[in-house]
Amino acid sequence: MRVLVCGTFDHLHPGHRFFLREAQKLGQKLYVIVARDASVKRIKGQFPLQSEKERMAAVCEAFPGAVVVLGHAKDFLIPVKSIAPDILCLGYDQVLPAGIQREDLACDIVRVGALDPSRYKSSLLRESQD
Repeated sequence: MRVLVCGTFDHLHPGHRFFLREAQKLGQKLYVIVARDASVKRIKGQFPLQSEKERMAAVCEAFPGAVVVLGHAKDFLIPVKSIAPDILCLGYDQVLPAGIQREDLACDIVRVGALDPSRYKSSLLRESQD
């Protein structure tokens, strides 16, 4: 069973690791789509602190058995359709991208809980670094 997660994964922290481990438990193979820098800027209004290559390398190092790819610059569904997951895992605070409906996905959607979101949330960690 193929399990897919998507995210920015800026400064991979214990909350990210928890999310990835929980997703990994749901299938035989974990696929990770790391958001492009330009996509993060468009969606969140600012660039991530780490480049897409740095973020991708961090996920590869932490989860060597996972297949880690960069997202498409403009179309969320292109890599999703290429991977053809059985399950798409969403984090506790994630929603499907604008314009994407549940019916657009040929897989189940599973929401993964959080590991202490008052401590391990990227936006909070970023604020503490500023």
